[in-house]
Amino acid sequence: MDVAIVGCGMTAVGEHWSRGIGDLAEEAGRSALEDAGLRQVDALFVGNAYGATFNQQTQLGSLVAHHLGLAGIEAYTCEAGDASGGAALRTGCLAVASGAVNTALVIGVEKTTDTVGPARVRSRGVSLDADFESVNGATLTAMAGMLMRRYMYDYDVTLDQFEGFSVNAHRNGAVNPRAMYRNQLRAGAFVRAPMIAEPVSLFDSAPDADGAAALVLAVADLAADLVPQPVAVCGSAVVTDSLALQDRQNPLQLGAVKLSTERALHQAGLTLSDIDLLELHDAYTILTTLTLESMGLGQPGGGWKWAADAGARIALDGDLPISTFGGLKSRGNPSGATGVYQAAEAALQLRGQAGQNQAQGVKRALTQSIGGLGATVVTHILSAIPE
Repeated sequence: MDVAIVGCGMTAVGEHWSRGIGDLAEEAGRSALEDAGLRQVDALFVGNAYGATFNQQTQLGSLVAHHLGLAGIEAYTCEAGDASGGAALRTGCLAVASGAVNTALVIGVEKTTDTVGPARVRSRGVSLDADFESVNGATLTAMAGMLMRRYMYDYDVTLDQFEGFSVNAHRNGAVNPRAMYRNQLRAGAFVRAPMIAEPVSLFDSAPDADGAAALVLAVADLAADLVPQPVAVCGSAVVTDSLALQDRQNPLQLGAVKLSTERALHQAGLTLSDIDLLELHDAYTILTTLTLESMGLGQPGGGWKWAADAGARIALDGDLPISTFGGLKSRGNPSGATGVYQAAEAALQLRGQAGQNQAQGVKRALTQSIGGLGATVVTHILSAIPE
């Protein structure tokens, strides 16, 4: 795509009660600009899912640009549910690749803790079909529970067989200083955890959180002059599916995951076997399971096998590391910011700057951000060496 990541910045993920959405975005943005050695960019794209319902705040492009002292630049918000951060990155990549701008700042930000209890659940419900799902009391977690129960019934899978996904996430999150939950899960704790929407438990569902992550993008020809280790964006694709699960021919097949993965890999001139690391949208273990199957890393009914042996195959030293900084489950899920966190974390892996979370021999990474339960899927392929 002739686009490179030249700067990364992230806030700690957690409950930032005393800080506003603009403050979080500013911290991440300044950190990314400093990492890139820049004070000014040509454009700003903000990924945010629930600013209108959580914070009664829209016009985040203008708000964040003002916080960063970037007056007069092109700036606006990208929204695609929990895939908003990935969509903002996609928008930034297109702007740079088109030649419209030479540099762009992409910021994903979410501030959820201003809204608590049932009001928070209702606020997130706008990501569902208002006429057929949320109006009848459905929530994202309830719909995930329905998918999980259907999967378990169709393929004769037991709840404990999903445990390794959460165990792996917490194992990696335990050494990530920015993670919201740094506790490790004991064997058996996943099944015994309190249920939220059976069979989705407290140790299955990723926690809502506050946080912001940022990336500076530049034309690839300029990147090497800006920083010593630019990361190439080799592929970028967005695909949509029906918003309501009832409108899908087979809800256990995530068609947008399949097509988005295929298109990004084709653009990069790669196959799945060339990918060394995955950052997936592990909001629920069933979503990870279905994602792995839909992208071609498991047969229908077999994606859960990647979680076997406490997730040994997906560990930092495993065959295909996943959720290397804890993923949404342990790092936390600041909704519209997660897609940018994923790309920033993958970029640190490719730069060899992931600290205790470093996976060895990583040359190419795939990040995937999902809005709703597969309604919008954004996939990016990143490489340490331009392809």
